[in-house]
Amino acid sequence: MYRQRHSPTHASKQRRTLTATAAAAVLLVPLAAACGSEKAGGERPGSGAVSAEQPVTGVRWNVDSVTVDGTTHRAPAGAHVEIRDGKAAGSYGCNNFTAKAAVEGDRVRFSDARSTRMACADQPMDFERTLAGTLAEGALSTEVDGSTLTLATADGDQVLLTRK
Repeated sequence: MYRQRHSPTHASKQRRTLTATAAAAVLLVPLAAACGSEKAGGERPGSGAVSAEQPVTGVRWNVDSVTVDGTTHRAPAGAHVEIRDGKAAGSYGCNNFTAKAAVEGDRVRFSDARSTRMACADQPMDFERTLAGTLAEGALSTEVDGSTLTLATADGDQVLLTRK
């Protein structure tokens, strides 16, 4: 079998190249990690701290209200939603629901919603239809401001939620 022989100077050059490459990687990795989607804000002035955007997923969000066509509808106690692992689950106020949830950047889209069909008082049922219709309206923009999440349709209708 034929083996290529390397001169000692060739092997030495290879080791120096590998060592230089490894050293560059050690120096660049922390720099690459520092460049990301973090944004400054909410920290003490001059603290130099950087925080990542607050997540929409993995949080139980209590529904406070839904505003459709300029009219705000207050949510009944217990209305909530949680998005996790491509799924959403929660309560419209009386009936529980599940749906597929696709989160992409600052948008979320709910699809294939299913809910229980319990008989509830009239007002919660009206609210449930309004909330379910707004969530199913297509891609909703998401904006997290502290402990508040706002979901908005392309037409300007909004669902206001608060982190539990």
